[in-house]
Amino acid sequence: MRYFVTLAYDGTNFHGWQIQPNSNSVQEEMERGLKILLQQEVKIVAAGRTDTGVHAKKMVAHFDCKNKIEDTENFVLRWNSLLPKDISVFSLKQVAEDSHARFSALSRKYEYHISCVKNPFLENYSARFGELDFEKMENASKRLFDYTDFTSFCKVHTDALTRDCTIMQAYWEKRGEVWVFTIEANRFLRNMVRAIVGTLVAVGRGRISEEDFCKIIESKNRGAAGTSAPAKGLFLVDVTYPEEVF
Repeated sequence: MRYFVTLAYDGTNFHGWQIQPNSNSVQEEMERGLKILLQQEVKIVAAGRTDTGVHAKKMVAHFDCKNKIEDTENFVLRWNSLLPKDISVFSLKQVAEDSHARFSALSRKYEYHISCVKNPFLENYSARFGELDFEKMENASKRLFDYTDFTSFCKVHTDALTRDCTIMQAYWEKRGEVWVFTIEANRFLRNMVRAIVGTLVAVGRGRISEEDFCKIIESKNRGAAGTSAPAKGLFLVDVTYPEEVF
């Protein structure tokens, strides 16, 4: 039996999603709870592998178990009781055996939060960069739609077979004291969103122009792009699937 689980987590105290030696991860906590509930070793596969310190308002993952889970609502309650306070399971649903949390996904959506003022309640969930020209950053972000190869924003030495991505949304908006960059694509490369934001910040500071931003993408050189923005400002906010998955 295959199940999709929807969850959220505060990534502050985790070394990312994926299990790593001598480091606490979201995957490890999730699998520990499943082992107790199902009395068997279970591997859980996520829609994506968030890095150390990155948050998820909505992550989707799947796992297989031998027997049907009759009462999924009660299972979710029991699972949450075994998880730390910074991970929460929202729902559990049986899906087709060939459905895959990662490979069946149509798109992922991320947000990056930049705070405009010093606020202790935003400290772990946004980054501050000082004065930025968000109009210039908005104009530059629109140029992302002109490209599909984002090698310049990909962490080097990754196992990605292709660096092509289709951008569906990319825009900035003000929400109270925070500026939020929303970006949606069919897939993302390792470190891609943080590298894009770091380079857009360089545009906002006046260090590079909109045309320079385009040249960086065209160079297909990670060294030409800006420094990656801090992990704490990044949130995975949605993963979409075709209706037939469910």
